[in-house]
Amino acid sequence: MAAAISIRCPCTPIPSSSPSRTPFLKPYNGLKPYLRRLPTISISLTTTKTTPSALKGKQPIVAMSMEAGIGVMGTKLGMMTYFEPGGKVVPVTVVGFREGNIVTQVKTEATDGYNAVQVGYRRVRDKKLTKPELGHLNKVGAIPMRHLQEFRLVSIDGFEPNQSLVLEDIFKEGDLVDVSGKSIGKGFQGGIKRHNFRRGLMTHGSKSHRALGSIGAGTTPGHVYKGKKMPGRMGGTKTKIRKLQVVKIDSELRVVMIKGAVPGKPGNLLRITPAKIVGENIPKN
Repeated sequence: MAAAISIRCPCTPIPSSSPSRTPFLKPYNGLKPYLRRLPTISISLTTTKTTPSALKGKQPIVAMSMEAGIGVMGTKLGMMTYFEPGGKVVPVTVVGFREGNIVTQVKTEATDGYNAVQVGYRRVRDKKLTKPELGHLNKVGAIPMRHLQEFRLVSIDGFEPNQSLVLEDIFKEGDLVDVSGKSIGKGFQGGIKRHNFRRGLMTHGSKSHRALGSIGAGTTPGHVYKGKKMPGRMGGTKTKIRKLQVVKIDSELRVVMIKGAVPGKPGNLLRITPAKIVGENIPKN
């Protein structure tokens, strides 16, 4: 549908039939000879009715980071001491695996605008999930699972819905992995514990012991900069620890021993993926 609209330039003299609007031209009295030469501007507007089929080709913007490879989800069991064959003592975190790590959906660029594999973890009873969640899992014949997470990959070849991921095929002993999870919440904490600030003198007449101190100048800039390190809530956020080494994989006990500490307390959900090494397993751009 097209419509033609005639618009006169705001500087063009207004006809005498509108005496109430003549004061508008007072600043332009000296320009009247030139303003008369300005033509009327014609604008043609074309409106197009948007249909769902027209929006079908437009894909949403995806801000998810690219993974180096498919990963799995696990449960933190705790920490222990592991003795290597040479006698070296290594502190490790033991990660167990409940029933799950099943592919529930394969997303492609043609259907979703990006390549990703959705994985489910931790089997639960049917009544623990909503009807839409159960319908999503029943669509591919998967068991009811509590957690669903996506792994965005460069290529999704070899993945099918309702496919079980085998831990031994994904990780080997000695591999480097990235482990992410929710850190332990510590509540509202001060600057010393939250940001490792130093305290003031406790003697010699000092009046500042654990206080924060100056948070900015007065007149200039006259406000506190955003991101200023101050007391606040500490922990309880998603945290990733990169490039941890897989020390041992026990297939009988279904556990993995990872060198070092990982986020969260025992029973916390963990996301384990191959470590990102730019230029080797993920593109530079």
